Amino acid sequence: MDDAQLQTVWQQRQFGDLAVPLAQPLAIFMKHFLAARVRKLGRLAEIWDLLVPQEIREHTALEAFSRGVLTVIVDSASHRYQLRMLLDGGLKRDIQARFPGPLNKIRLTPGRFDAIEV
Repeated sequence: MDDAQLQTVWQQRQFGDLAVPLAQPLAIFMKHFLAARVRKLGRLAEIWDLLVPQEIREHTALEAFSRGVLTVIVDSASHRYQLRMLLDGGLKRDIQARFPGPLNKIRLTPGRFDAIEV
């Protein structure tokens, strides 16, 4: 083999640039998968802030909305009980009336979260 052939073989065996730019796949993911979820949860957050009393709202965080089920984290058992009584007393019906999509269930889960002070 001469030098030109060796150079060609050597170049063919070199690995190409393995770095893949993430901008385009990430933009597609954000647009198709997260945008609708954020819109729905954002609209529910507005309604939640409007209808839930502040003393209870401070102890809750909206975690997820999927298939008509809103999951809310509540930081203590006493606040979870108070919120359950409000929801059963008509708050759930008021939220459903203001939310344009299907809201079949509000699931309250115990948990901790860090409140963000603005």
